Amino acid sequence: MRGSFVGAPEALGPEQFQRGPTAAASGFQQSGIYIFLISFACLYYLSNATILLGNTDLGWHLAAGDLIRARGSIPVHDPWSFTSGGREWFNLSWLWDVLASFLYQFSGLAGLLIGVVACGAIIAGYLTSIGLGSGASALAVCISVFAACLLYPSFATAPNSYLAASPNTATMMFCVVFYGECLKRTRWYLLPPLMALWVNLHGGFLIGFPLIGIFWAAALLRKDWPGVKIYTLAGAGCAAAIFVNPLGWHIYDGVTATLGNFVQQHITEWLPYYRTMVVPGSLPGVVYMLVFAALELRFRAPCRIESRLLAWVFLFLGLHQFRYMSFFFIFSTVPLALNLERLLAKRPAGPDLQRTLLAAGLACACALPLMFIYENPASGLPAIISKEEAGYIQTHFPHARLLNHWNIGGPFIFYTRCAVPVFVDGRAATVYPDPLLRDYFKLPEWTIDEAAWDSVIEKYNIDTVLWVRAHDSLRRFLVGKRGWTEKYDGTYVSVYVRPTQRPLQVPAH
Repeated sequence: MRGSFVGAPEALGPEQFQRGPTAAASGFQQSGIYIFLISFACLYYLSNATILLGNTDLGWHLAAGDLIRARGSIPVHDPWSFTSGGREWFNLSWLWDVLASFLYQFSGLAGLLIGVVACGAIIAGYLTSIGLGSGASALAVCISVFAACLLYPSFATAPNSYLAASPNTATMMFCVVFYGECLKRTRWYLLPPLMALWVNLHGGFLIGFPLIGIFWAAALLRKDWPGVKIYTLAGAGCAAAIFVNPLGWHIYDGVTATLGNFVQQHITEWLPYYRTMVVPGSLPGVVYMLVFAALELRFRAPCRIESRLLAWVFLFLGLHQFRYMSFFFIFSTVPLALNLERLLAKRPAGPDLQRTLLAAGLACACALPLMFIYENPASGLPAIISKEEAGYIQTHFPHARLLNHWNIGGPFIFYTRCAVPVFVDGRAATVYPDPLLRDYFKLPEWTIDEAAWDSVIEKYNIDTVLWVRAHDSLRRFLVGKRGWTEKYDGTYVSVYVRPTQRPLQVPAH
């Protein structure tokens, strides 16, 4: 035999022992870009721990997870409100709720924070792998992925953040994984089982289908028949995997209850980008968009059409509805890296760059525990209503017909667990009927619509209002014009009680 057994002594001469440590050191240096980008991203995310844990719906997600674990089944109807009218509850994130509940029980908010940061690390690592696989240099990839990891979470527009303790994070992570596997095509068979997981974590699973569809269409145009076959099988497998969920085909009812519903007009993440952006926090994102467009028009570097098409499609979708802008930052990393390659005149990423990235990455990694301790993620849920304030309402108004602010609903559910049923919360059209939501959305404006408030109070027989303390115009209306009493003036909320001795004073029209 010409070959020799790899474990034979003659195969391990002195030169192999000499090359071994050198090769290992070289490989470690080559991983410098991964270590730097993942470590820096995690450090950046930990420094924004308050925002990561600031999702106003986190309370009801945790309460839902607790309820599912306690019952051993998924509730069909909402147990926490008095206004849902027996409507079916489409909990599209039940699995995320269960996982979050489990983490919170055994590790508190710290466990949730670590889970979110770990998802961010996966996204950063995948984007780096995709960028390097496209043929761009380490320097170009480092710049494009670095920018994407800073921008896609949208911390400047909290609570509309796309890396947070919410099911949105699962959609961001799976989009990146689907994107990477569609580009590589070697592990396409993983997509259907991943879809079976995704469909139980968040309603954003639908994004996976246009993503696969774009790759399929591009393969068809190129007459890449093996590619057409791969994407056809992947798409069919993902379509079948959708039904691996407790709702079965009714999962579409839950999705359509949100998509296209009028409620989107009142939720900031569904609004156009120009209505959601803030200054100066959004300026880096605007600059990124302009640089991306300028480089695309200037260089048009060779790039797979799928990557370029996804970037441009989600840029326009993001301008139309803010929630899609984060996907633009992610999908634009490959075209941006290849255009930067042209701009940088293909400067090679030598060992000096890799060593620098490795050193910086190790420094960031060492700082992670210190940042975690400094942020102290065990401080509690978002500062919308405190546990003490919720307890006060539960003790003093246990039988209230409560009209609460939308953002207060989620934390209040978590703290009271239906001791005092809520009027509304962030589950929106997946729980509440449209007429009730139309009635509610006339109320939160800073300028009080007196007729709308009078109508809702009478229609739903409201005797207690739990609202944001800072809403002074509501205080002047209820207390000054309608004779209500402000029974509680807390740190975050105020409680107003309807007078019992005299009827509601409605002005004549």
